[in-house]
Amino acid sequence: MNTIPELLSEQRAFFKSQKTKDVAYRINLLKQLKSEIEANEQAVYNALKADFNKSEFETFISEFGLVISEINLVLKNLKRWTKPKRIKSSMLTFPSKSYIYKEPFGNVLVIAPWNYPFLLAIEPVIMAIAAGNTVVLKPSELTSNTSQLITNIIEKVFPKSYVASVQGGVDVATELLDQKWDYIFFTGSVPVGKIIAKAAAKHLTPVTLELGGKSPCIIDDSVDVSLVARRLTWGKFLNAGQTCIAPDYLIVKSNIKQKLIEALKAEITKRYGENPEKSVDLPRIINEKNTLRLANMLKGVNVIFGGTINENSRYCAPTLVDEPDLTSDMMQDEIFGPILPILSYNTEKDIETIIWNFEKPLALYVFSNTKSFIKQILNKYSFGGGAINDPLIQFGNHKLPFGGVGASGMGAYHGKLGFDAFSHNKSIIKRGNWTDPPIRYAPYKGKLKLIKKMFKWFS
Repeated sequence: MNTIPELLSEQRAFFKSQKTKDVAYRINLLKQLKSEIEANEQAVYNALKADFNKSEFETFISEFGLVISEINLVLKNLKRWTKPKRIKSSMLTFPSKSYIYKEPFGNVLVIAPWNYPFLLAIEPVIMAIAAGNTVVLKPSELTSNTSQLITNIIEKVFPKSYVASVQGGVDVATELLDQKWDYIFFTGSVPVGKIIAKAAAKHLTPVTLELGGKSPCIIDDSVDVSLVARRLTWGKFLNAGQTCIAPDYLIVKSNIKQKLIEALKAEITKRYGENPEKSVDLPRIINEKNTLRLANMLKGVNVIFGGTINENSRYCAPTLVDEPDLTSDMMQDEIFGPILPILSYNTEKDIETIIWNFEKPLALYVFSNTKSFIKQILNKYSFGGGAINDPLIQFGNHKLPFGGVGASGMGAYHGKLGFDAFSHNKSIIKRGNWTDPPIRYAPYKGKLKLIKKMFKWFS
């Protein structure tokens, strides 16, 4: 078993061999990766069932299916993505041709989270490989079944000098971060994101940080309450609320709040039954520590639906909380569980007071049929991305960048943008030799007036 420094040294040597810059080589191994993942489809379902009690349907739509779609996208487009892109040249550099070359950063570290442990480990690895990098992946230690499966898949497809999976806890992550990488990609919490950024800064290593925050969902009184309740129940309780872009809390126009609450209660019961603990479609909380964290959030607040927690089975019922104080534990941190606080507003100033109480979130949602209201919200508040009249769906379009802003992260990826995230844009100008304008050469006497005119004409 290689030590982490030895592994990185091997990957540096492999990258310098130039093999990863061969697009055909990348494509061949990505095809092998796809075949191995498809061969392990049932194993993926079994692993996520063991880690989360997640249903096969939910695993497919939120993890397995998205991974296969991402590989298919890369295999279809990689040759085109890697070609130098011709850019219009400036007359100030005449005669010349300008290009952008896509160049891999080199040796990449990917640290994956536990909430979508297959998708959010494999997707960035796919894109890092597509861009021509070597990769060390650290899957989450909290999802032991999925992490072991990922490791098995990677070891079957790739030599460790190219792609390796390193399992372990905080000590392993710390040792990995002590190394000098050419790029770090991290998905996880804000506190850990700050640790990653600090470690990267020591070596001036560029990073993508996909974090989180308290993502608001604003609902005015122009909506179909039943439709809103149905879509919110899906988006909030998918993966038992352990989704970084799930609606963290609602801000509802006060005159429809009670009607929405009743619709949410009915919808939750319809989807998960009178006793959701028996539902095969409601995943469990990742571990006892996080279950206890959610239980503590419910102390001293007005639970109006649900609230049942079983620490031993890691069960937390879909829960509605009415008007928690903004200083409560529930409203101080990202909930990351199936608990939905419901706040109300009467004026747009009320919305402002609530949202600006928090850092910039990863997502924001608006449910409204009033175009002017939607436009005002989108223009006023800063957030990573979002959707109108449905939660989570922005993640489903690979043509949209996915990423945060401020405390919710930096950098973005998805589809072609994922390839771009792991690529350096190398600017190249190819200068013609058939003429050589003399104006730039000394002596400069008498040339200043002409050069000023040229800058004005060609800028």
